[in-house]
Amino acid sequence: MEVRSYSPEDAAPLAEVYHRAVREGAVRAYAPEQVAAWSPQVPEAARWRARLEAADTVVATEAEDPVGFMTMDDNGYLDLAFVLPDVMGKGVSDAIYAVLEGRARSRGIRCLSTQASLLAEPFFARHGWQVVRRQEVEMDGVVLANAWMEKRL
Repeated sequence: MEVRSYSPEDAAPLAEVYHRAVREGAVRAYAPEQVAAWSPQVPEAARWRARLEAADTVVATEAEDPVGFMTMDDNGYLDLAFVLPDVMGKGVSDAIYAVLEGRARSRGIRCLSTQASLLAEPFFARHGWQVVRRQEVEMDGVVLANAWMEKRL
């Protein structure tokens, strides 16, 4: 596995990683109608590329194919954190996260934050994050539970 910074050619493969992570992986914590509302289709290319390029995006690859990624904005907010279902639990997220936390520390960011899905919450807790509040978000008329989490650096 290699962990590296995002490059523009990653946009389409990362859209697939995101969609598969939600549709195949998140079913471990969410009902089928919830995952369908969360990611009804693979994200549209131009908007997805803009979202990834607006953040510090770190990508994990195996045999040069993206298998996971995370994004962090300039304020330390982790917006996206997804890996393919077949690599869940194999250290991919740990490796990506270590790079992002290191970058946050080097930039002097004092607090990281995220809205963690029920599936991602244990991962973040294992890395020292705390639940600030539980919340419900609506996507396409369907309510999904998640947790606002933070980690002081």
